[in-house]
Amino acid sequence: MQRLREALASLGVQTLAFEFEYLQTMRREGRRRPPPRVERLVDELSLWCDSVSHRDLPPPWWGGKSMGGRVASMLAAQAPQRTSPAGLVLCGYPFHPPGKPERLRLAHWPSLACPTLVVQGSRDPFGTREQVDGYALPEVARVHWLEEGDHDWIPRRATGRDQAALIDEGAAAIAAFMSESS
Repeated sequence: MQRLREALASLGVQTLAFEFEYLQTMRREGRRRPPPRVERLVDELSLWCDSVSHRDLPPPWWGGKSMGGRVASMLAAQAPQRTSPAGLVLCGYPFHPPGKPERLRLAHWPSLACPTLVVQGSRDPFGTREQVDGYALPEVARVHWLEEGDHDWIPRRATGRDQAALIDEGAAAIAAFMSESS
């Protein structure tokens, strides 16, 4: 995510980073732990968004990588009009758990009202191109495919591309989407 934030900054897109409390604890303790229930993460993100919002500025865009994007989209789907984001950027969205494509995580998507961009590796085990192309996503949503990318936007070696190239492509797609949606 740091590399993506740097690429976005080079394109004039300012970002703020947020780290969930359980991730901070994992880093501090040096051991892995499961995340809390997604509803708790939505509440945590909501408090953070409230703390950085300013009434006299236009609403910010929200986004995140994987579960962070899922949480941001769930919060946007329940946000009242006055607190909703200008748009969403969801990187490596977890459309379903790996190997369980029948367990879709899209129940809240019909409630999304803001421009939404998903930047997804075409080989992402949380939602491949073939799977996602069959979903009925809302009109506000668009998917930008990073060909041969996995969940972390790492392509197969045979493509001759690397993760940095896919991150740069993703950043360019995000900046263009935000510009055209503003």
